[in-house]
Amino acid sequence: MSDFVSGFWSYYIAAIALGGVAFCLWLIYTQRAWLKKKVEQTENTGHVWDGSLSELNNPVPRWWTVFYVGLCFFALGYLVLYPGLGKYAGTLDYSSAKAVKQAQIELNDKIKPLYERYAGMPIPQVAQDTEAREIGQRLFLNNCAQCHGSDAAGGPGFPNLTDADWLYGGAPEQIIQTITKGRHGVMPAWSAQIKPDEAAAIAQYVRSLSGLASDPLRAVPGKRGFETYCVACHGAEGKGNTALGAPNLTDNVWLYGSSEATIVKTILNGRSNEMPAQEERLTADQIRMLAAWVWGLSNQGGAASAD
Repeated sequence: MSDFVSGFWSYYIAAIALGGVAFCLWLIYTQRAWLKKKVEQTENTGHVWDGSLSELNNPVPRWWTVFYVGLCFFALGYLVLYPGLGKYAGTLDYSSAKAVKQAQIELNDKIKPLYERYAGMPIPQVAQDTEAREIGQRLFLNNCAQCHGSDAAGGPGFPNLTDADWLYGGAPEQIIQTITKGRHGVMPAWSAQIKPDEAAAIAQYVRSLSGLASDPLRAVPGKRGFETYCVACHGAEGKGNTALGAPNLTDNVWLYGSSEATIVKTILNGRSNEMPAQEERLTADQIRMLAAWVWGLSNQGGAASAD
């Protein structure tokens, strides 16, 4: 309740909260005359059903009124102790975010002994351990499957983790770095410098690099365009650069697709992909276990399975 872009919304929320309690107390006060009436003074509205079923206007029970007033004072006490009045954090300084964080700390302390046996093992050795693989797979399904799929095969815009193609490198320490700090890959848009027909020619050349069907007549000028605009990231041979996250264009792995239209769209409009950092969600031990499982997917020696 304390994160507002302006002070107005803080006062707005506080006014609604306090105004609601004040309205309830005002309503009870204005209807206090009912408390003085006895049951014998009950008014008959004159509405009758089935010949003898009359609608009465009974006074509010005194216990109900006292109970309702008590709830109003309880609400005021709650707003003093807990957040609910805009930026006011309450005297107990409670927040759901702090509660979740504390619960995470307690959980991590509880499961820490589970990871200690793997702390000194190299990643390849961890990837060979059956129990470690099960832990790593559960971590993957809970934190990574939303993007990479439950089978880790990825999809359009999301890398396949089961092959040997890595944008930033597939060594254990590189995978740990990717999971911990995240990645932000950007392919710049070239629509201001490259015309659509030139982009189509470059697309034909790029397709030829990976052995796909291409038009050799358009691939020749496409090569010149590639050498002008693309080699800085993808290299003269189109094999990419793991330091930049630039993909290898000579294999058969395509993050968005290999059709001419898709490649042209990528050249003209660019791409922006982000792998979120997990260091705030997972402990270093969990990240290491997860990295071992992911590493094992593309390294048969790790004996990992995507099942």
